[in-house]
Amino acid sequence: MTTYFVTGATGFIGKHLLRQLLRREGDINVLVRPGSRARLDDLVASLAAESRISAVEGDITKSLAGCSELDQARLKGAEFFHLAAVYDLEADEEANRLANVEGTRNVVALANAVGAARLHHVSSIAVAGGKWRGDFTEEMFDEGQSLDHPYYSTKFESEKIVRNDAKVPFRVYRPGIVIGDSFTGHADKIDGPYYAFKILQRLRSSLPEWFPLVGPEGWPLNLVPVDFVTAALDHIAHQPGLDGRTFHLTDPTPLTLGDTLNEFARAAHAPEFTLRFDRRATSMVPDNVTKAIGGMRAVKQIREQVLEGIRIPQTALDYMDNRATFPCPETQRALEGTAIHCPRLHTYAWRIWDYWERHMDPDLPTEKNLRRVLDGKVVVITGASSGIGRATAKALARSGGHLMLVSRTKDKLDELKDEIQSEGGKAWVYPTDLSDIDDCGRMLEQVIADHGRVDILINNAGRSIRRSVEDSIERFHDFQRTMQLNYFGALKLILGVIPGMIEREGGHIINISSIGAQAYPPRFSAYVASKSALEGFSRCAAPELGHHGIAITNIHMPLVKTPMIAPTTFYDAFPIIEAGEAADMVVEAILRRPQEVSTRLGKLGEVTHVAAPGFLHLVMTGAYHMFPDTAGKKAKEGGAEKGQEELSVEGLVLGQLMRGIHF
Repeated sequence: MTTYFVTGATGFIGKHLLRQLLRREGDINVLVRPGSRARLDDLVASLAAESRISAVEGDITKSLAGCSELDQARLKGAEFFHLAAVYDLEADEEANRLANVEGTRNVVALANAVGAARLHHVSSIAVAGGKWRGDFTEEMFDEGQSLDHPYYSTKFESEKIVRNDAKVPFRVYRPGIVIGDSFTGHADKIDGPYYAFKILQRLRSSLPEWFPLVGPEGWPLNLVPVDFVTAALDHIAHQPGLDGRTFHLTDPTPLTLGDTLNEFARAAHAPEFTLRFDRRATSMVPDNVTKAIGGMRAVKQIREQVLEGIRIPQTALDYMDNRATFPCPETQRALEGTAIHCPRLHTYAWRIWDYWERHMDPDLPTEKNLRRVLDGKVVVITGASSGIGRATAKALARSGGHLMLVSRTKDKLDELKDEIQSEGGKAWVYPTDLSDIDDCGRMLEQVIADHGRVDILINNAGRSIRRSVEDSIERFHDFQRTMQLNYFGALKLILGVIPGMIEREGGHIINISSIGAQAYPPRFSAYVASKSALEGFSRCAAPELGHHGIAITNIHMPLVKTPMIAPTTFYDAFPIIEAGEAADMVVEAILRRPQEVSTRLGKLGEVTHVAAPGFLHLVMTGAYHMFPDTAGKKAKEGGAEKGQEELSVEGLVLGQLMRGIHF
């Protein structure tokens, strides 16, 4: 009966390899660090393999992989599968060297010491480096290739150690760019083509599916699903007479970068890159010109902000220029007569996309993603005692953020603080009159004194006045007090947090604006003017602050069921979103850091205002005459009792059609 020894078994490829080995007879021993034992136990339980898989405590960074003499005796004559390594272009040189080079050296020494039956070393096509052009065959290894990145150089060195130092039979496997399972889409890491998924998702949100795009053609991008890699690895490892050979676990007919992007675009229902250009066309531009342009400060800053916004590391972008191809005749011969083959991307791309969007999207409003963004961050929430502010604070309660709760009413803030702490959150109370500029400054100074900084400012506190201009002629103070809270109070806080954010090279300012700033509904001139002022300031300031890592987001909130709209009772007949739904929009802003968050109806109003302002004017004029004034303001004319408004059938229909717009 065969004895197996696997390193890196809890990794992405390792977990799938264990499933393959469990189909065979034999005991499976897995190297695991003591601190990772629970992770292995969970994996073994999920495989229902407690009787088949045994833990061997050790560490590949230690001599003989840290295995005890007793464990070494158990591993005599075992089939070694060495998968433990760093598979990350973003990892630093020390991490790559420690895991890939020293780790392999120690595992090879262990295999030699116990007389392993065979060492199966999982290398990578990265041994070809990033600048090889043309075929890099299975027979090729040390060809003088450029290894100008720690990942490339350490994968090369680790394979060299196996070739030179192994005293036992060995086989080398070089997978391509490994992506999710072709049957389930399951993956556990954003890498390779996954970096482009956020771009495709945003294109889908911004443009219709039929919209033609221009993009790069690129070179062959060798993607392989993890189930193919492990099935091929398992089969080849158990075939006789193949020792000393190298096998490319690659796609024999890979798609170009452009075709690959389009396959995932179709899976995402996003627009495709209909017109694609050959990157060699840029070679006509002199190198000194491209270097000069690329070296310009403004160009560098724009590039950095774009890459940060879509979360693509520079190293992954550079890989787009990789021109190497990886033929796999040895692998194909070894798999002849089996059903194991690399599936065509179009047959499973939808599964890869679907799994990513449901489980891996870093913008998903999950507790894990929120904690990744907010853990330990100081978050100021104004207007926190009720409505959107309260719901936002509750939504962030388990995020690990330090929540500063700000409003006038201390009792309500204390109650909210207790609720957050009961859920394991951290909250502090700062009662403040946000319409008092001096009080705003005092509060902010105290927060910074207590906590050292403000990482995220959520300007939520606001006042809304629903009154026609005709009825406001003698009420100039309505405009003053609305502007004082909605604009000047928020602006005081923004100006107060910017210096610290610049110093720390990072921060996020979120303004709760309104769909009214997109659709311009009648009777809200004071409110919309104040929100538009804040939005106008923010849109001007954002480009000035972006290179400091500071983002400013304006959220165009639709009509929300909060105490602020309670005086207008006919809103009860409208389709109004709940405060929790509004909080979800704030969470989205925190995770994505976009310039704005809007509803589709709000964007339609914005577009209509630009493209057909006359039409929008007619709609809003009709709405003005269709909807009644707030009860108590003109009760003398209609005879309605205070607290009641009469809404016509036409008004009800319009309110249903234009969900979320204030009338």
